[in-house]
Amino acid sequence: MSGLYLHIPFCKQACHYCDFHFSTSMALKSRLVEALEREMLLRAAYLGPVPVLETIYFGGGTPSLLTAAELDTIFTAIHRHFRVAPGAEITLEANPDDLTPAKLRELAASPVNRLSIGLQSFHEPHLRLMNRAHSARESLASVRMAQDVGFENISIDLIYGVPAPDHGIWEQDLARAFELQVPHLSCYALTIEPDTVFGRRLRKGTFVAPPDEFVAAQFERLLAALPGQGYEQYEISNFCRPGRESRHNANYWRGVPYLGLGPSAHSFDGSSREYAVANNTQYVTAVLEQNEVPVTREILSPTDRANEYLMTSLRTARGCDLRHLHQTLGVDLLTQRAEYLRELQTNGWATVHEHTLRLTDRGKLLADQITLELFLAA
Repeated sequence: MSGLYLHIPFCKQACHYCDFHFSTSMALKSRLVEALEREMLLRAAYLGPVPVLETIYFGGGTPSLLTAAELDTIFTAIHRHFRVAPGAEITLEANPDDLTPAKLRELAASPVNRLSIGLQSFHEPHLRLMNRAHSARESLASVRMAQDVGFENISIDLIYGVPAPDHGIWEQDLARAFELQVPHLSCYALTIEPDTVFGRRLRKGTFVAPPDEFVAAQFERLLAALPGQGYEQYEISNFCRPGRESRHNANYWRGVPYLGLGPSAHSFDGSSREYAVANNTQYVTAVLEQNEVPVTREILSPTDRANEYLMTSLRTARGCDLRHLHQTLGVDLLTQRAEYLRELQTNGWATVHEHTLRLTDRGKLLADQITLELFLAA
């Protein structure tokens, strides 16, 4: 089984924290859909002779900007070039302002069976600060309308660590999210990337990021609140009711091969990665006029594969299988990093049990630092 990711690189406006590839011009949208069809033809064999798709994921950008006709065109092409497994998880990312009753009825009539709705907050001033296109009222209404038309498999995104005088706004956001009774939550700390509006404002001194202690405290409040609401943490930023994890993202973390289509999309076949050019015009021109996909290929060395496994597995509740690391990837962490592993356990940052290394809640606050420390030199 494999996964298919489609990058839809269009947004109504630029969120002040976002550094994903997108354009606010829709001029190339129809041509890009045509290019996605062509790319499927050109790369259908990437996952093997007759690939079977267990998951399909429309990310972006804002995939909810696709019309019903454009979405139908893409699904027709998918079924022409791939086999889709019965019961495949088919996710579409959506913004609340796009989810009108008519739009939701269209999506409910399509093969899409899971919505990932980018709410980010229920607090109007925070939405304005982040330059989101929707209102706090639309945050609530979009989920309820989706449930009313029959969508039960819904994930919502929330952002914590937004500048605030205290933790009250974050606690209110969580309370409103719990009221919606969705089976999946993705909760991310606000990250200030250099090439974003917030990054530029930070350099100018017109934006002040909250201290690390403030962000950590909100993460701790999140971890404390979720179990009582029936959610389990299966990855550092992802929480679900039992059995309702994102199969697509979980497969990423398990190293399952996937094909990424569209500008800036990544692909992985088990031994190498490919990265498509992050430019809409270049992508469309190359695919439609030159009949080639502008990708850069990276062959993964054994060290690269071991480091990737460390990075992804330590973020999950499953943890890092030290036997797999040793027997499959040739790294004996128990011997090579015995002293550091003892330090992690002494400080209460990790546990080692039955050949599995897992981060504790305290360790999850330091996940990036711990992973870097464990990385193997090339």
